[in-house]
Amino acid sequence: MKIPFNKPPYVGTELDYIKQAVQNGRICGDGEFNLKCHEWLENYSGCAKALLTTSCTHALEMAAMLCDIKPGDEIIMPSFTFVSTANAFVLRGAKIVFVDIRPDTMNLDETKLEDAITSKTKAIVPVHYAGVACEMDTILAIAEKHGLYVIEDAAQGMMASYKGKALGTLSHFGCYSFHETKNYSMGEGGALLINKKDFVKRAEIIREKGTNRCEFHRGEVDKYTWVDLGSSYLPSELNAAYLYAQLIESKKILDYRLNCFQFYNEHLETLEQRGLIERPSIPKECKHNAHMFYIKVDSIETRTALLSHLTKSGILAVFHYVPLHVSPVGKIHGRFHGEDRFTTSESNRLIRLPLYYGLEEKDQEFVVQKLNDFF
Repeated sequence: MKIPFNKPPYVGTELDYIKQAVQNGRICGDGEFNLKCHEWLENYSGCAKALLTTSCTHALEMAAMLCDIKPGDEIIMPSFTFVSTANAFVLRGAKIVFVDIRPDTMNLDETKLEDAITSKTKAIVPVHYAGVACEMDTILAIAEKHGLYVIEDAAQGMMASYKGKALGTLSHFGCYSFHETKNYSMGEGGALLINKKDFVKRAEIIREKGTNRCEFHRGEVDKYTWVDLGSSYLPSELNAAYLYAQLIESKKILDYRLNCFQFYNEHLETLEQRGLIERPSIPKECKHNAHMFYIKVDSIETRTALLSHLTKSGILAVFHYVPLHVSPVGKIHGRFHGEDRFTTSESNRLIRLPLYYGLEEKDQEFVVQKLNDFF
């Protein structure tokens, strides 16, 4: 490919920090760089506690454990999301209740929520697609009315906000991804943001294999032991060091991506005016992070032809999720509540264009040219 869909972010100091981690003589989890990342995330977001994890999937699993999700519980979420959003709760024995999405943002339709709630509902999991926030005021009001947990899947939401508040901090828990395809990366990794202090102690225990090892390291107990269920969710110091280099350059990465987003947005306006594509919609109360730039075409047939055209031109563009409710496992462990008016039809129209830190303007010009050539 002349122009790949993604390149992992690299600011140039990552190897220096990794070398420093090695020289520190401790490369397992919760060394100097894990703690530096925790502090940075807490200062940035204002959450009660941030904990690095080995993936956003594991952050979601921790959130499910902290909410004491049990067999028979129901969890409401959109079907247009990555499998981890559902998997984390299915692993606890929960049933997934999928609701339709809004066509403007591809986010969970908050107007469909209340009708999907039953006596078995335990939590709502809004997914901030493309780093654009769900309508959180409405979601939180419904959750409070019915006594439900809210867990934000903010895998794509780092450095984005809703009404001035960082995504991931608007609810009980927020989950970030630092996979290589995300704006900030540690290869594989994530973070759990804990927004209620009451959950911090148990979160540390769950993350440390169910032991009170964190308290032991702080000198709060004279030995550590197995006190709860848990798993090994700590990333190594090498991964954390790689991430820390990018966190301290986060604004630089954000500004670069926003410029790339704006280039596409301006140069594809004419195609939208001609009725050939739709560009992303950003509600006024949302500040996005340019995680992706997608377009929508008129049909799955057009999408297939356009993706083939771009591939032949040396451009890797991709479509996104196959809705979970039509997947083999989704049919077993979930059900779609109400009408699938937009989830399937809108997902069939969406194409993600190349966007990454380091993408050059000449390459974006080439992408725009090939899009215009197709139409």
